[in-house]
Amino acid sequence: MQPELHNIVLAALTMAGIFATVVRMPSGDASDAGPKGPATQVLGTNDSRGEALSFGPPTPADGAELWNLARQAGNLDVNSRYAYLLWCRDFASTSVVARDTQGVIAGFITGYRRPEAPDVYFVWQVAVAPGFRRRGLARTMLDHAVHRMRSNGVRFVETTVTPDNKASMRLFESFAEANGADLTRDVLFSERELGSGHEPEVLHRIGPIAGPVQMLDGALPD
Repeated sequence: MQPELHNIVLAALTMAGIFATVVRMPSGDASDAGPKGPATQVLGTNDSRGEALSFGPPTPADGAELWNLARQAGNLDVNSRYAYLLWCRDFASTSVVARDTQGVIAGFITGYRRPEAPDVYFVWQVAVAPGFRRRGLARTMLDHAVHRMRSNGVRFVETTVTPDNKASMRLFESFAEANGADLTRDVLFSERELGSGHEPEVLHRIGPIAGPVQMLDGALPD
């Protein structure tokens, strides 16, 4: 093979490998830099500070929209619409909704304090609307949620992530790093317990968080 042709083939194979890596990237909620695309929620060059967003607890009237966002996320186990309505009523104080100036929901985090371990905040689901992805909104919402929980004595954050959701892994890794907290991983529920076709849920435990939450933009919420 001629040297010129060899270089062309090598370059083509390299680009094909890069492309394959990108298209296999699962959708997620990470706030670290990563591949962009219509099915990913990874932070790009802009973050959510450029958006006029407000953060607060959901209301039952938001339940249907949270259900819709969970369906659009593509990487969440979608519960019944009724479940989201109940969540917005009974767990509003431990959840966060981001809204734009028109009141449109840009994203949400649902979570709760574990009854038997009230110093642990468990993040149930994270979702970002398509038009607000790749801007760091997931991390900003997580910062707001945990900042609020810190005032209630929360020192640890837990969540579960399936092994293929690299984007969500980066979200919680970045949060742990920013707050100087340890992050440990262990399988919480196996495929045997979850049933055929469901990947294992790996528990990510972050903490202890000793001081104020380090916000993505360096500022505390209002």
